[in-house]
Amino acid sequence: MDTQDAPIEDGSGEAGIDEKIAGVAEQMRGDAALGHVDDLTAMARQRLQEANLPTDEATVAAVVDAARRG
Repeated sequence: MDTQDAPIEDGSGEAGIDEKIAGVAEQMRGDAALGHVDDLTAMARQRLQEANLPTDEATVAAVVDAARRG
């Protein structure tokens, strides 16, 4: 099975770190709305790591907060 290891949208590689982090939060917000999230903190850490973004506690907490705020 093939996996998606990089964003496929045009221009996705041009986003800055803040935009990428906001995108992770937006994706998580959508997943949470569909009931696909058991642990927002674990998901945030995993998504950030997969995107090669910082996974420090402050960044993870900010992503979780943004995902909850909607």
